[in-house]
Amino acid sequence: MRLPGHAHRLRPDDIVIGRLDLSARVDEALAVQAVAFGLGPDEVAVRRQIVLRHMTYPGARALGATTGGMLVGFVYGMPNDRAHWWSTVVEPYLRAQGHDAWLDDSFVITELHVHPGYQNRGLGRSLITTITDSAAQPRSILSAIDVDSPARGLYRSLGYQDLARQVLFPSAPKPYAVMGAPLPLRRG
Repeated sequence: MRLPGHAHRLRPDDIVIGRLDLSARVDEALAVQAVAFGLGPDEVAVRRQIVLRHMTYPGARALGATTGGMLVGFVYGMPNDRAHWWSTVVEPYLRAQGHDAWLDDSFVITELHVHPGYQNRGLGRSLITTITDSAAQPRSILSAIDVDSPARGLYRSLGYQDLARQVLFPSAPKPYAVMGAPLPLRRG
């Protein structure tokens, strides 16, 4: 994916947040994720199949941030289901902390990524608050790499708290934290 070299001069109103047909634009979204998250081609190929499968789940939805029709950020999520792979991995960690009830009646943020050239403009905040604003569930959960990072700072500022830390996912090189927040998210 090529992004314009003048990205740093865009005004905030040049970027539009709206519904995203993630299945149709999966390769464009994964190009953003690859740059933002440092993924190689093999990881992107695996994630492509995961995203396409996720978008068939009941209640799954996605939003994109676009400028001139080009996708520069996206978020997707769905009502959590304890039978889904992510829930089966995090459940023992949450149970050990007394937080496994968070897996019920929650909207899970599956992925949230903004191209580095468009970060620090409030796009991540807008994407996550907009998608959770329409959630029927009373709370939201997500996982993030378990280090102090701008992403974790954003989640904390929205009201997410650590529910479990040092969560190990198969084939993930770094541990994750599972975080949860009541909805609606805090504005700030």
